[in-house]
Amino acid sequence: MPLVTSKDMFKKAYDGGYAIGAFNVNNMEIVQGITEAAKELQAPLILQVSKGARAYANPIYLRKLVEAAIEDTGLPICLHLDHGDTFETCKDCIDTGFTSVMIDGSHHPFEENIAVTKKVVEYAHDHGVVVEAELGRLAGVEDEVKVSAEDSSYTRPDEVEEFVSRTGVDSLAIAIGTSHGAFKFKGEPKLRFDILEEVSKRLPGFPIVLHGASSVIPEFVEMINKYGGDMPGAQGVPEEMLRQAARSAVCKINIDSDLRLAMTGTIRKYFAENPSHFDPRQYLKPARSAIKEMVKHKIEVVLGCAGKA
Repeated sequence: MPLVTSKDMFKKAYDGGYAIGAFNVNNMEIVQGITEAAKELQAPLILQVSKGARAYANPIYLRKLVEAAIEDTGLPICLHLDHGDTFETCKDCIDTGFTSVMIDGSHHPFEENIAVTKKVVEYAHDHGVVVEAELGRLAGVEDEVKVSAEDSSYTRPDEVEEFVSRTGVDSLAIAIGTSHGAFKFKGEPKLRFDILEEVSKRLPGFPIVLHGASSVIPEFVEMINKYGGDMPGAQGVPEEMLRQAARSAVCKINIDSDLRLAMTGTIRKYFAENPSHFDPRQYLKPARSAIKEMVKHKIEVVLGCAGKA
């Protein structure tokens, strides 16, 4: 089975009241942990690559790892560029085999966001590739994305129809209170479901995306803190809120920080208990297993897409 786009995935997800997990990948063990979980639960899958991951691992290696995952699992897998910041970056990914790209023009004024998004859409659609764009700005830090709380903004529902119709984009990431990184909320977590509801009314049947949606699983935060970390107050999006969003118009939920926390916490624990070990296979194996179990939990409890491959 070749790489697929997210188009059919999103239609089924919208109609079925579930979401597809979009998991960020950086190396072989992360790819393996995610795809082993999806294979066991027969879940459709989006593996996404950020600008930072492309610089770290080389996009050719990452693409070949994803192709190997398809051969191993037989699952429908979409390879997606996360937070492409320029037309050139999106074009390069399209030209090298990605089946989906995100052009993030949210840092531009509205008209400039439309212009760059439309340019990417035209090139992508000519090559059979789908495009995600973003309206509104999420706070937080993730790879190259750095937005202060002061510079963040909720998506304005009165702009979404014009944006989608003028750009021809295939899915839309909106800002309703999630944020990048592990420190998302001060006080009680809250998502603006009123904005999501209004957007879905204005764009019936159109797939919506949530970024910054890791739950920051306490088990892994506690593990990191126990073995030398310093993450007091790390707080993510409650999983029941994400499940509520997945039952609505949200068809894609991005998960990155939880992967990093699972891997880092497990490796720190391993070295604390085995300080003289130096074989990467020994400490990466439990890290891969931790990622697998965490992804299985997300598929079953948060996304609701088990058995939907």
